[in-house]
Amino acid sequence: MGKGRETFGKKDVRSKKEKKRKEKELKRIERRENKGSGSPEDMIAYVDEFGNITSTPPDLTKRSTIKAEDIQISVPKNLPPDPNDLIHGGMVKFFDDSKGYGFIKDSNSKLDIFVHASGVIDPIKEGNKVTFEVVKGINGWNAVNVKIDRE
Repeated sequence: MGKGRETFGKKDVRSKKEKKRKEKELKRIERRENKGSGSPEDMIAYVDEFGNITSTPPDLTKRSTIKAEDIQISVPKNLPPDPNDLIHGGMVKFFDDSKGYGFIKDSNSKLDIFVHASGVIDPIKEGNKVTFEVVKGINGWNAVNVKIDRE
């Protein structure tokens, strides 16, 4: 097909391809000229003692040694909880004897904790100060071993 029979669309496509080829050639020449700026020394980054990335090397006088035995890369040991941490104190916010359940407001966390009649040792009513243990139930935290606080 001769150039005389080319349509306007074909000329446009050809000129766009030529323009793109020239731009690519200019970029290649520019990369060759600026080759020295991409040296590995320019790309080095340091991390300071706070974990921030900086361009200045660290001060070796502030260097501290760490024993390999002190580094723990594992799940923390599951120690049994302190029995004093298991016992909570609070006040009975609501308790219905006929339905057999209620709620206790924890004095530390200010959360409402569900209590069922099966977890009550002493008979309780609204306004009583109580001590109890907290266990994870199906729908949240449950109070068990609920006793009236005699102090």
